[in-house]
Amino acid sequence: MVASEGMDPALGPPATPPPSPDLSRPSHATPATKQSGFSRRQWIFACVFGTLHFASAACISLQAPFYPEEAESKGISPSQYGFVFGVFELTQFLSSPFFGKYLETLGPLFTYNAGIFVAAVCSFLFGLLDLIWKSEDFLILSFAVRIVEALGTSASVTASFTIIAIEFPETVATTFATLETFFGLGLIAGPTIGGFLYQVGGYKTPFIVMGGILLTAAAVTYVILPDFNHPSSNNRVTQTDRCDSEMGSKAPNFDSLRPSKDGIFAALSIPSIFIDCLSISASSLSLGFIAATLEPHLRQFSLLPSIMGAVFVVNGGFYAFSAPLVGRLCDNKVLSASTALCLGHAFVAVSYFATGPAPFFPELPTILWLSICGLIIHGIGTGFILVPAFVDGMASALSGGFPDGISTYSLVSGLWASSFAFGAFAGPSIGGLLFDAVGFRNGSMVVSSMHTLCILVHLFHHFIKKLEKHHRDTHSNQLPSSSSGIHSNCLLVASTKKGKTYGSISDSTLF
Repeated sequence: MVASEGMDPALGPPATPPPSPDLSRPSHATPATKQSGFSRRQWIFACVFGTLHFASAACISLQAPFYPEEAESKGISPSQYGFVFGVFELTQFLSSPFFGKYLETLGPLFTYNAGIFVAAVCSFLFGLLDLIWKSEDFLILSFAVRIVEALGTSASVTASFTIIAIEFPETVATTFATLETFFGLGLIAGPTIGGFLYQVGGYKTPFIVMGGILLTAAAVTYVILPDFNHPSSNNRVTQTDRCDSEMGSKAPNFDSLRPSKDGIFAALSIPSIFIDCLSISASSLSLGFIAATLEPHLRQFSLLPSIMGAVFVVNGGFYAFSAPLVGRLCDNKVLSASTALCLGHAFVAVSYFATGPAPFFPELPTILWLSICGLIIHGIGTGFILVPAFVDGMASALSGGFPDGISTYSLVSGLWASSFAFGAFAGPSIGGLLFDAVGFRNGSMVVSSMHTLCILVHLFHHFIKKLEKHHRDTHSNQLPSSSSGIHSNCLLVASTKKGKTYGSISDSTLF
């Protein structure tokens, strides 16, 4: 290693040579020390998390092809077992902020491993429900197992997002998008895996096999993943510290810029974070709408179940394809988060014009290949929303005065998971009502209009930020020349880590 690498110009060279890499401690590279590629520790985290994301998602969706039939054989109506599916997302919506708030106390790796273990055990238990013949008991236990499974999944997902933000500070968008790809592939493959295993061994087999895989993966994770010790902010020289040393007694009190409570409502009071949460909910609501209404909409073509399943795969497959690409563009600062979000909402809004098609094309009937093209556009648009929203939310929290540490990372992760779960719960419910009331073509325009509204909200917020920046720059030019650069720069990056980038949003410094 070059002697000057890792030294701070303002503090001089380190007193002792830097220690050799330690797998048990996270390495937070700055632009000055960043090397190409992932470290060994990062590869371990990426491989383990990718595998577990796939298995977790598969466990969530594998019962879709056969559970309704099993429930109906017990005397459960479609509306009743429909809520068994919906309660999973509702539980995630309610519990994700809780896990995000207390994740620093619980510990990220403990929360992650415990969540995976709980989800695996619940998979086993769900596979035993066919032994219960009394309708009321079957329904109550289905709800109970599904709720506890959702708690485990919520804990593991929230913890994984937090660990990503800490372990991959320079490639948050790319890594997050990659893991989302594994999760999306798991959701896509889950029904196929479940249907095959059900056909081979009956109701219990899918849950026993996937639960066993998940439980084994959880045990391996506990053994091979190192202890997670995020470096304390007290051991780092932050940009705020440097501002204080250069400005002396004139340095502003940046703690006063932070919300009085670094909690959920304080985060949502930051406009950028609130708008990002709206975008995430709108995207997952659209996914839920498609899941609930596409099959009856395309039933007119009398497709075989395998062909219909392939049509559903198109939407998720192109999301899995676009998410890593968008993450890469954001990390390389080719595409800003706000631009990506607007593009994503535009793609989703336009996709319904082809999938329906839109009712303002009355002479155009529903065409299968045109609907598939709409699903392709919808999947790409989803990738352009979910990844930048996480990146922008993280950067907005730090620039908004939240401390740079696990508490903030976990809080934003919890809000992301909760927002997605809310939309995933509301989408099928709203979709069913709209389909019954006005049909797919007219009902899809409600969802399309919602995404159009999101574009207008993002543009309006961008315009307001431009005005604020102009006002701030004008005010800075009125300060004495000796301190204006320091004052304005410190105000902008008081609570962000020096040189850290979150997607296309980076903190630049004059020091």
